[in-house]
Amino acid sequence: MNQKEKAKRFAQLHVKGTPLLLYNAWDAGSAQSVLEAGAKAIATSSWSVAAAQGYQDGEAIPLEFAEQIVGRIATSVDAPVTVDFEGGYSEDDSKLADNISRLINLGVVGINFEDRVLRGLGLYSIDRQARRLGAIRKAAAQKRVDLFVNARTDVFFEHGEDAAQAVDEALERAKAYADAGASGFFIPGLTEDALIGQLCEAVTLPLNVMVMDGVPSNERLSKLGVARISYGPIPYISAMNALQQEAKKALS
Repeated sequence: MNQKEKAKRFAQLHVKGTPLLLYNAWDAGSAQSVLEAGAKAIATSSWSVAAAQGYQDGEAIPLEFAEQIVGRIATSVDAPVTVDFEGGYSEDDSKLADNISRLINLGVVGINFEDRVLRGLGLYSIDRQARRLGAIRKAAAQKRVDLFVNARTDVFFEHGEDAAQAVDEALERAKAYADAGASGFFIPGLTEDALIGQLCEAVTLPLNVMVMDGVPSNERLSKLGVARISYGPIPYISAMNALQQEAKKALS
């Protein structure tokens, strides 16, 4: 598949009730292993990519270095690749657009883009984040690639245990992000069965849930209408734990 075909295929994989499963990778080797296990697409986890190179999450890994890693992944697998691009490495819309253009040049067909202010506090206002999403959509259009922009909101992390209070804001953000050109809506931190179902019914975009403690089973998420399930840092943590145990056996 060429890049445009991969982009089209990736979008088609987001089906309400038959979710795309993304077992997140962190380098070319892990991406190849995940693909050989039967994955239909490859997604990175920013946490895992950073940790594998000795960095903290939150855009601590230099952009140029992250691009090298992403480029190797996209080159080494014949599958759609989506990148956890955090906040896009810039608060300036022009620079953000340039960063997106370079990712597309690497062969990427999707991104996660979050509304947390990574070099500040809290979340971007709805209007500001919508403008940022608009800049991304414009950059992708100029490249003639239908980039799948998975708009992530951190409202459920912000509200902690009182997730019900965050639902109205999440719905408002989902509508604004869709109007700005988002392709999907990502709600990490939400674990309550009923609230996930409520969002699946109300949000027009394909809904993405991240596996974490307390999240319903994949089977249940499918019945609720989720269209995408991500594993985030779990694959990297599991792999490193397994490596450590094997190393202990070898070194004892």
